[in-house]
Amino acid sequence: MPGLVHVVDDDKSFRTAIERRLKLAGYEVVTYASALELLDSAPDDEQAGCILLDVRIPGLSGPDLQARLIASGSMLPIIFLTGHADTPTTVRAIKAGAEDFLTKPISSEQLLDAIERALARQKMARAERSRLDAFRGHLATLTQRERQVFDLIVRGRINKQIARELGTTERTVKAHRHQVMEKMQVHSLAELVSIAERLGILDPNDQ
Repeated sequence: MPGLVHVVDDDKSFRTAIERRLKLAGYEVVTYASALELLDSAPDDEQAGCILLDVRIPGLSGPDLQARLIASGSMLPIIFLTGHADTPTTVRAIKAGAEDFLTKPISSEQLLDAIERALARQKMARAERSRLDAFRGHLATLTQRERQVFDLIVRGRINKQIARELGTTERTVKAHRHQVMEKMQVHSLAELVSIAERLGILDPNDQ
């Protein structure tokens, strides 16, 4: 699976060796001597890629870089590769969403497997983000009244209850309900509820 690997490590000899190893495997590689260098380059997370990151780096540490990238909304998966692993750091990194936490030295097979997993996860995350963007676009086309009906439908209200809450007729609610289903491009209530949950509009327990 081709992609771009961003290698962040202050050890020049390691950067050179890992760059050679990854290029032989067919990957594009960009190396950085510090976390700040990577931040300054603002890597594009729309391209298939991942970050291979050391823990102990002068200046901004690996876990701190991870936090900065998460805060910025980056979707580049992170693989930690370090010679200084400890349990608290490992747990912190994994809980924050790191794809993997590996220790040096590492075999080419283990490293490439981790990169392939990271790229596969990124592909799925990007696809989900695209779907969510499409759902938000559909939602934006609803009129104010249709949005009110949408909010009540996904919370399990039937037409009669919706009509009473909105002070209108069941016939009008049915018409709005039909428009909601068409504009959201769904065919069932279950699909509508799933969209509401994925967009954070509806808590799974709020029904």
